[in-house]
Amino acid sequence: MADRPVLLVTGGSRGIGAATCRMAAAAGYDIAVNYVRDAAAAEALVAEVRQMGVDAEAFQADVSKDADITALFEKIDARFGRLTHFVCNAGMTGRVGRLDDADPAMLRQVVDLNVTGAMLTLQAAVKRMSTRHGGKGGSIVILSSVAARLGSGNDFVWYAASKGAMDSLTVGLAREVAAEGIRVNAVSPGMIDTEIHASAGDPERAGRAVKVIPAQRVGAAEEVAAAILYLLSDSASYVMGGNLDVSGGR
Repeated sequence: MADRPVLLVTGGSRGIGAATCRMAAAAGYDIAVNYVRDAAAAEALVAEVRQMGVDAEAFQADVSKDADITALFEKIDARFGRLTHFVCNAGMTGRVGRLDDADPAMLRQVVDLNVTGAMLTLQAAVKRMSTRHGGKGGSIVILSSVAARLGSGNDFVWYAASKGAMDSLTVGLAREVAAEGIRVNAVSPGMIDTEIHASAGDPERAGRAVKVIPAQRVGAAEEVAAAILYLLSDSASYVMGGNLDVSGGR
């Protein structure tokens, strides 16, 4: 195994996750791409980043499920050795709507993935990275959202609430593991041009939001990825428990 940093990106086959994988590969990270359904997109991404001279592999796992999380990390252990960097990116909004109209099963699905799944993947990552567990230390970036402070009323308040949990988790976990060689930070994207809006049932949502964004445009996945790469890097060596907005001033 090469002596390169090893990065896992959950939900890494599309959108912000895929942009992060590409940028990290260009910076010299070996890449573990987690995906849940789109194997073709994940494999195409792996082939692309291998052309940059690093190692990469795609791993199917639903990180809302305990058994899948356990298997994912065990496979990464066997393939790459100890994890050194982790981007906790997998998440979903659910369908656009009001809370009083929302399907309870959908609400549970969002919380299972965005909150419980995040905590369990972070637990597994800390066990591999922390010097307390024999790791080398490293850096973790959690994907939050400006929705946590805006509330996302009439869109998906449940998603905003799940990202509020990520804000708390970032601060608490950062303080918990700082002395064990791990830096934990978050990035909070605003309105970004990715597939997430169509998946929520409102593909025109980003375009409509331009009028309330001070920058007068939506953001690109690459702009969020650049913030993530900064926080992963040694350039952010004294940044712990931070939360960087990438929102065009919103």
